[in-house]
Amino acid sequence: MFGRWLSRIGGLRGAGRRTNVALLLVLGCAALTGGLAFAAGTPIPAKLATVIHGLFGLAVVLLMPWKSVIVRRAPALRAASVALVGLMALCVISGFLEVFGGYGAIRRLSPMQVHVGSAALAAPLLAWHLLRHRRQRLHRRDLSRRTLLRTGALAVGAAASYGALEGIGRLVGSASASRIATGSHHLSPEAVPATMWLFDRVPMVATDYRVYVAGKEVTVSDLTSRSVTVAARLDCTSGWYTDAAWTAVSLADLLPAEHVAAAASIEVVSMTGYRRRFPADEAGSLWLATAYQGVPLRPGYGAPVRLVAPHRRGFWWVKWVASVQLSDLPAWGQSPFPLQ
Repeated sequence: MFGRWLSRIGGLRGAGRRTNVALLLVLGCAALTGGLAFAAGTPIPAKLATVIHGLFGLAVVLLMPWKSVIVRRAPALRAASVALVGLMALCVISGFLEVFGGYGAIRRLSPMQVHVGSAALAAPLLAWHLLRHRRQRLHRRDLSRRTLLRTGALAVGAAASYGALEGIGRLVGSASASRIATGSHHLSPEAVPATMWLFDRVPMVATDYRVYVAGKEVTVSDLTSRSVTVAARLDCTSGWYTDAAWTAVSLADLLPAEHVAAAASIEVVSMTGYRRRFPADEAGSLWLATAYQGVPLRPGYGAPVRLVAPHRRGFWWVKWVASVQLSDLPAWGQSPFPLQ
């Protein structure tokens, strides 16, 4: 019965060009939605991107039996092909560990970092694989009723798998049951690790540290004296979030209102050169913090001054703030993710 049903929707023996095309499209959509899940900060877009990314990831898993038939037909496997398979397997496994095992770090690497890193390493190998083999193109006959049925079956299978895994996770009380819209897992404020983006490093800070705000020097003590306690959620793309209290002052209180009204964006730059640009009308929701949970910031956490941006993911929270400047450039005119 099962074998007959399997042959109807596309038996393993029929694996070929359409399997490759489907897998390529699914991988591309998984990469795109993964990037959107990282960029989304508000709950609804983040949840949509995260769920759709998970569905495409499961679609990759469901296509593996068909792809394995194609692989077995190959006369020989090159080292790069084996590496590609290994990286994709690592990407999938680390994704499952992140969802169901919760946040954890081994040698300072979390499952999410392994998930993203293995996907990034697999990308050039996948490009090489595509260039080395015949181009996989869509044909008119690919829009046949049978192909549409197979596509529908794949979509239903992915959705059913997603629902089943979510249900099992809740039933057994795994970490997947308590993650927030972005997929991050809760950490207490005391357990938060000092994380870095890509190649950023903790800089050496002078004792007379000053921040340049719209061209004016501001000392750390000046900032602290004008600060209030702000409750904010830090949602890190490493796979964790925390709700904590920050001692901070709003940029709306530091930047001249008339200058903010005339600007297009606010650029916040770190001592390391790391930078992010925000729409000027967000000045009231951006803060310069000097303390965390009532204690002065530590170097790894951005001391002596870091940005707090409650409505955005963690990589927008610029550490070791050196300057805050108003700009005529639009906020969208920058890389979606920092490049250092």
